[in-house]
Amino acid sequence: MNHALCGLAANVSLPSELVDQLIAVADAEIAADLAHRADLSHAQAVVLASRVEESAVPLAYAGLLTAADVDPATQPDIALALLAERAGRAEWARLLAEDPVVERREKLAACSGLPHDVVEMLATDSDVQVVAELALWTTPETAARLAAHPYAEVRRAVAANEATPPAVLATLLTDEGVPPAQRCLVCDREETPFVHDPQCSRLDCDLPSGASCDGSHESTRHDMQQMAIRNPATPTEAVVGFVSHPSLLLRWALAGRPDLPSEVCARLAVDSNPGVRADLAENPAIDEALIRVLATDRDHEVRRRLAHNPLVALDLLTHLASATRVGATLLPRMASASPDEVERLAESPNPAARMLIAQRRDLPPAVRDALAADSDTNVVKSIAAHPGLSEGQLRTMLDRHGVRVVAKVAANPDATAALLEDLARHEPSVQKAFREIARHRNASALALLACLADAQARPIAASHAALPPPVIEELLTDADWQVVEAAAANPSLPLAVMSDLISRL
Repeated sequence: MNHALCGLAANVSLPSELVDQLIAVADAEIAADLAHRADLSHAQAVVLASRVEESAVPLAYAGLLTAADVDPATQPDIALALLAERAGRAEWARLLAEDPVVERREKLAACSGLPHDVVEMLATDSDVQVVAELALWTTPETAARLAAHPYAEVRRAVAANEATPPAVLATLLTDEGVPPAQRCLVCDREETPFVHDPQCSRLDCDLPSGASCDGSHESTRHDMQQMAIRNPATPTEAVVGFVSHPSLLLRWALAGRPDLPSEVCARLAVDSNPGVRADLAENPAIDEALIRVLATDRDHEVRRRLAHNPLVALDLLTHLASATRVGATLLPRMASASPDEVERLAESPNPAARMLIAQRRDLPPAVRDALAADSDTNVVKSIAAHPGLSEGQLRTMLDRHGVRVVAKVAANPDATAALLEDLARHEPSVQKAFREIARHRNASALALLACLADAQARPIAASHAALPPPVIEELLTDADWQVVEAAAANPSLPLAVMSDLISRL
């Protein structure tokens, strides 16, 4: 792979005439980068697709190829891409519905807006995987019909389709009103009863781990129930009966539904599996009483996920943050805090409350400035990247809190070039700070040169437009291919160097 040319293909400063030259010498890897250029013209896309076949499909998905550019008989994969984007022709769908390659018929089945006769052909396809793919994406009417398909795999796909009518989804969960499935892929291939060994060593076996059938197609049916429970179109009354089901996966699927009655939530809150309780903890369906119960859960992940629930009370959220590692992120309840709540949290004697609200990036200037002067390092780390802070405020943070806030200060969008240079020279050095400086819009050449000495920051710095052109050119021969690609993609790479890279081939 020519990493320099791959990077050059993505360079936003590459002029159109050099794009043409690069197309003329492109291999599959270079073409992949060229296909994602925002300035690629239709004419260039046509030439690229004709030269490098692998590039045609992404070009079609990007809208750079039209139906007039494609012959579905010789370019079926490109035709499928256009059909997927609803930019193909109806007659293509009829041709591809009879394609001998199963994978192409599967891709066709996933396309929306297919002619009715093509849908009928796919619904009776000889390969069950094609029918299942259709069932996953099709219209309510076709999904309802396929719910009675003899193959359990097709019914599983119907259960996952959010367009399936609610009444049909309910029948799939109970098997009432629909004839039993006759076949599944397990009993098609193996004598029943059969349980697939998770450590199966057969190279020609593609059955899922744990797949089983004793004549009732139980593993596929279990998957179908899981899909139906997760499907938001499935009626609530059809799923609540699974609250005490012996299958952990079914209870787990239930815990994430936002339409659960309070009594179902209460039973899931005492489930033996912490994963079920954790999903429930983040579910906006739970009420305040249950939120407070889950706040005392013995499992850390349950409490952490509860902190991400948009309905958790502020006092409880502050308590959770004090006792649980919730992560350096803006929590939903903090994002929705009212102006009065913002002020109250910023003035709280509890540093955890101040730290949480400091994650917002739209704080009033007075609140922002007060938090920037906070005595608690965690609060300052949270507020350090807030826009609007002056260089003086950022330097004061560094003086008071030292190495612990260097990376956060470097991430501030208003950090000046002079400040970034000082951060790059900070002793002791902070590796994460180098990465922040290397991607900062205000980074100077001096700061970027310091970042080049750090292995992780080096590829980022190599792509920065403020890097001196001679340095960029030198990096084109770096031992690290990521650095080479980044340097070649640098918009400040001299035009003569760009031309020379292409002419070397």
